[in-house]
Amino acid sequence: MTSENQQRLLLLLQLLLTQTDETHYVSVADILRFWEAHDIHANRKNVYRDIQLLIDFGVDIICIRSMQNRYFVGSRLFELPELKLLADAVASSHLVTEKKSAALLQKLSRLTSVHNAEYLSRPVYMDGTAKPDNETIYYAIDAIQTAIHEKQSISFQYYEYTPKKEKVLKHKGYRYVFSPYALIWNRDFYYAMGWSTKHGKLAQFRVDRMTTIQQSDAEYIADPSFDPAGYVREGFGMYHDETHRVTLLCENHTMKNVIDHFGEAVYTTPADPRHFRAAVDVAPSPPFFAWVFTFGGGIRIEGPADVLAEMKDMAAWLNG
Repeated sequence: MTSENQQRLLLLLQLLLTQTDETHYVSVADILRFWEAHDIHANRKNVYRDIQLLIDFGVDIICIRSMQNRYFVGSRLFELPELKLLADAVASSHLVTEKKSAALLQKLSRLTSVHNAEYLSRPVYMDGTAKPDNETIYYAIDAIQTAIHEKQSISFQYYEYTPKKEKVLKHKGYRYVFSPYALIWNRDFYYAMGWSTKHGKLAQFRVDRMTTIQQSDAEYIADPSFDPAGYVREGFGMYHDETHRVTLLCENHTMKNVIDHFGEAVYTTPADPRHFRAAVDVAPSPPFFAWVFTFGGGIRIEGPADVLAEMKDMAAWLNG
């Protein structure tokens, strides 16, 4: 194939991908004019031959037969509803900065026609939480994911905020040594889960507060029993203290809420015509107790006694 033939074929593919979809088409005459605008002189046979080449290559080109055949790209790698979903996730994420959101939306728009791309730029109303201004988080996530895949320990510094909203490194810049097991998305934040050498136990760190991440020569400490899904389910908001088997007495209408939090495998038994009991493994923590409180008595802790006492202490503190 000559250089001009290659250019002609690539230009045709570009035209079809960017200008056509289920409601926008190009005719043979449109294709010839497009080639002419790029100094490619061809004829109708070239159009038919090149379209067939693209079809043979796997491009889904649909022909609407009429007095003048019209062509458009049918199925794509991502369909428009899928791209809308991805665009909404990017636009509303509190992890992604405004600048990065715009760049990612621009890249997503290239996966469809220019006509459909307009649907990806609609406003998405967020819950009021501000977007971050720290773009280094993308590189932090990549470094942690690589370390997880390669079972490589890392080191990093961790920062917190002063009462004046100034960032300061925790423990005067101490470098944590960490064996990461998983990245978990919780309440619109990434958390790195793994073994902390400093704490001598399983720990979690907010990724957007980790900085200067580096590979470490320290031994990677693995835990084959670690279950990320169970960790989140039991931890309630990433407070991950020692877990307890807690018995809940629940009104029947709260079954959907219990399943939402603990999954369909949660153990439940009927208690009486209006209630059921659920046995759950959780870390007794403020987020867990707050979850129970939201049901106004519709879900109550029956035991064990120490967890029930801890919840009552929290309720008394909240009531002043």
